[in-house]
Amino acid sequence: MKRLDHYWYSYNPVSVALLPLSWLFSLVSRLRRRAYAVGLFTTKKLPVPVIVVGNISVGGTGKTPLVIWLARHLQDLGYKPGIISRGYGGKATEWPLPVVPQSDPTQVGDEPVMLASRTGCPLWVGPDRPATARALLATADCNILISDDGLQHYALHRDLEIVVLDGARGLGNGLSLPAGPLREGASRLAQADLVIANGPSTLGRTTLADYRMNLVPGQLINLAAPSLAVGLDYFKDQPVHAMAGIGNPERFFDTLRTAGLRPRTHPFPDHHRFREAEITPDDALPVIITEKDAVKCAPFAHRRHWYLEVSAQPDTGFIQQLDQRISEIGNG
Repeated sequence: MKRLDHYWYSYNPVSVALLPLSWLFSLVSRLRRRAYAVGLFTTKKLPVPVIVVGNISVGGTGKTPLVIWLARHLQDLGYKPGIISRGYGGKATEWPLPVVPQSDPTQVGDEPVMLASRTGCPLWVGPDRPATARALLATADCNILISDDGLQHYALHRDLEIVVLDGARGLGNGLSLPAGPLREGASRLAQADLVIANGPSTLGRTTLADYRMNLVPGQLINLAAPSLAVGLDYFKDQPVHAMAGIGNPERFFDTLRTAGLRPRTHPFPDHHRFREAEITPDDALPVIITEKDAVKCAPFAHRRHWYLEVSAQPDTGFIQQLDQRISEIGNG
């Protein structure tokens, strides 16, 4: 049976059948946002600026690599950033929680562990964004916060909004959940401070996104021996198993194909909890997985298992506009 998101990028009998639920979702979403705007629901303001990085659609857009880039960019500018996140998929029974590179992703979520490993920033997770932010600020010396995937968490005041779009998939069929991929309507983009499209795009500067970024592949890191790293060309022209439990597995597979590898692809649902048997096919071929999946697979990985580092590379126009806005909120 095909997953529901298979039907989100065209008009088809399934998406049409789900239109009544889509209209209801859209109405509730607009009313909720309006309730915060007019003060029916309280928005908490923090003593430090908050930058939200999120999206208006479900599925992988490249948001996490941009958060990593942003954290490092803020550090280069002299700031001391902290990061808060939902901890999606985490099974912890008490929140909020701090996250370090050694944290258990089954308790706090896979993306937060990856963010903590790549940025070195103080990081806390929890469903209540204001409470999570206060816990972080009470325990860490931070003067600016990044709220990962926090666009729809209106209980936390934000000083700057960055929306990430998938350049190739755009807004899909333009419908709200569950008939399409949208959490909020396309009109929401006009209210964001910066909108950036990830990857080759037909969106253009005159439509949805003003800026572009690319995901640049880095080295392959061995899961069983992390000090062992090779370039993608190490496996050029070779068959490999490629496994991905992310929002858009095809982007990962295409990266390997573009580098000259011959991947046998194995897509899994986003945030999939891998078992050892799933990443250990009955042959001797190398297995390449995503960095997000690596934090879950490391405990039972072997020397045949590798993960690919990727880094966001925004265009210069985005960086210039971002720096201007950061300067404004930092002095506000």
